[in-house]
Amino acid sequence: MIKSYKIRIYPTKAQEQLIRKHIGCCRFIWNYMLAEQEARYKRGEKHMTAFDMNYLIKPLKKQEEYAWLNEVSTTSLMRACADLSRAYDSFFKKISRHPKFKSRKRSKASYPVREGPGFYIASDKYVHIEKLGRVKYKTDFELPIGRGAVKFSNPRIVNSNGKWMIGFGMECENQAPVLSDKTMGIDLGVKDLATVAFGDEQLVFHNTNKSKRMRALNKKLVHLQRSISRKYEANKQGNAYVKTNNIMRDEAKLRRMYAKIANIRHNYIHQTTHTLVARLPHRVVMEDLNVTGMMKNRHLSRAISEQCFAEFIRQMQYKCEWNGIEFIRADRFYPSSKTCSECGAIKRDLKLSERKYVCGECGAVIDRDYNAAVNLSRYAA
Repeated sequence: MIKSYKIRIYPTKAQEQLIRKHIGCCRFIWNYMLAEQEARYKRGEKHMTAFDMNYLIKPLKKQEEYAWLNEVSTTSLMRACADLSRAYDSFFKKISRHPKFKSRKRSKASYPVREGPGFYIASDKYVHIEKLGRVKYKTDFELPIGRGAVKFSNPRIVNSNGKWMIGFGMECENQAPVLSDKTMGIDLGVKDLATVAFGDEQLVFHNTNKSKRMRALNKKLVHLQRSISRKYEANKQGNAYVKTNNIMRDEAKLRRMYAKIANIRHNYIHQTTHTLVARLPHRVVMEDLNVTGMMKNRHLSRAISEQCFAEFIRQMQYKCEWNGIEFIRADRFYPSSKTCSECGAIKRDLKLSERKYVCGECGAVIDRDYNAAVNLSRYAA
């Protein structure tokens, strides 16, 4: 099994300069090969494969005007050609659109690193990267140390809001744990992120967007957005807006704040899903939510989008697969909230404002979300 990891690296100034050279050269090769592909198409010539594009790199580096390509790893340039080839394959299969030229300002700052001897974990503090040498890193993962200790796949360095990260796949043994005989039902919601029924146990994971820390960040976010808006209005010239250095500085600060908020949500979902999977149920049942339809409710659309339901379900699904747990998506029209978990009666007129489920048949009173979670745990696929 191949698991993906992402760790933060701390390159020196010289190493960072070399990283940026790699990014620029890979972007140039992508654009050069894409232009060559389009020119060949117009001339009616055969489409170039990744190997055909690789053969063009060597004579290109010998030209005096492109001598700066020799400063970076040739493997990274060849991997850029392979990326373009995969992009064309997706286009021909009608999976994605036609490849576009990369812009220095708008494109993602990343480049592929050579696999095998070009990348390995040198120690608990340093990772070895081709051309860069030993680069300092930090992570909570326990990674195998030494050249050839494990096979890495598709390592890539990326800049995320000023932070340098390296992502890679690593071969891991799939040691399936001993599962319990309990079924887990998970009901996602807006008031709380997840209400879980695990046997006779009830688990509630609160909405992190309502925490004190997130409220403070959102308050700062609104203040910064208004400040940028006023600066744009103050620098308006006719129908055009002038972007000053102050505006660009504040927009960079705004992007970092957006990234921080997104990282807090993502981390909380990872912690929640890990806690649930670590209980080792033999089966997990979740609703097949119509998030697109739910977003049409203008009163709840923002709260629903902040909960990241799709990401929660995605993480639960792949973590269940890792541990050999059966993962089931209940039918979208299964009335988990309207069905009484005590007697099975269905309450057709249940309103969204009713947070307690009161059964008209047996008189049972139970929390609405927990009632839905219990029904999901009993769902028969």
